[in-house]
Amino acid sequence: MNDVGDDAEATARLGVLRIEHRDLDAAIAALADGGGSDQLQLMRLKKRKLRLRDEIAALEDDMIPDIIA
Repeated sequence: MNDVGDDAEATARLGVLRIEHRDLDAAIAALADGGGSDQLQLMRLKKRKLRLRDEIAALEDDMIPDIIA
C-alpha cells in the first residue's frame, strides 16, 4: 500500500516539475526575445531549468523498475 502512495506522489511531483520546466522554457524565450535581456537572469533561469531536467530524469529513473536480465 505504501508503494502505491509513493508512486502517486512521485507521479504528481513529476507533473509539477514538467510544468515548471515548460514555464521556465517560455520565460527564457520571452526574456531572450526581449532585446535588452538581463544576461544574469537568463543564466539563472537556464541553470534552474537544467536542475529541473536532472530532477525529472532522476524521478523517472526511480519509477522504472530495475530488470536484471
